[in-house]
Amino acid sequence: MRIRRCLGYIAAVAVGLAGVAHAQSAPVLRLATQSLPPYQMLENGDMGGLAVERVKCALDKMNVPYEFHMTSWSRAQLGTETGRFDGFFVGSSNKNRARYAVPSSPVVSEDLAWYLPLNSDIDPNEPADALSARYSAKFATSKWRYLHRNGYNVVMRPRDAASLLNMLVTGDIDAALEYELIFAHFMEERGLSEDQFRKIPFRRQDMRVHFSKTYVNANPLFLGRFDDMMKLCRTLVK
Repeated sequence: MRIRRCLGYIAAVAVGLAGVAHAQSAPVLRLATQSLPPYQMLENGDMGGLAVERVKCALDKMNVPYEFHMTSWSRAQLGTETGRFDGFFVGSSNKNRARYAVPSSPVVSEDLAWYLPLNSDIDPNEPADALSARYSAKFATSKWRYLHRNGYNVVMRPRDAASLLNMLVTGDIDAALEYELIFAHFMEERGLSEDQFRKIPFRRQDMRVHFSKTYVNANPLFLGRFDDMMKLCRTLVK
């Protein structure tokens, strides 16, 4: 059974109930996420995408009732930290998130890359170019913090990958750091191809569900079961 409703600034909520009787007796797991095609997105009012389907798969197999809240990435994280949500997905692990949340096994593993104009001779791995060129990544993400932490000249605060791509196309930035599959999605949406950009591989990154420590401590068997089901669901949901 699926129920959807609107909650203020939240774009949509998809509630999965694995059995009505179970849903009435068990607390609902509240997970927040952002619009991040092709991993999480709204299609004709329904929440879908690779990460959404894999998380749903794992929770359904565990008979855990859940809600998915579509909101901004910063609100998803802050809501988990303050107790409004029981977790958020999908995101990489970092020290800031580790203060208040525990990561699951990987939901999605994806390659990160630098994207530059085709004729650019900038090398993001060169310290001099890190200082002189203009860099950006999605605001309030691990990639954004990585750039700041490592001394890159960070400009602009794109709210999403579509805005980041637009800044690169219009020349507002010289280099963007983004997941390959995500950028490929927005390039196709705009009628662009990867051949129109210079791409420098960065590293492979695991993206996970981050469950609040409060929820994990209150449900000590949950995370191990979820990780087992996620490993299975990664083979089932492609």
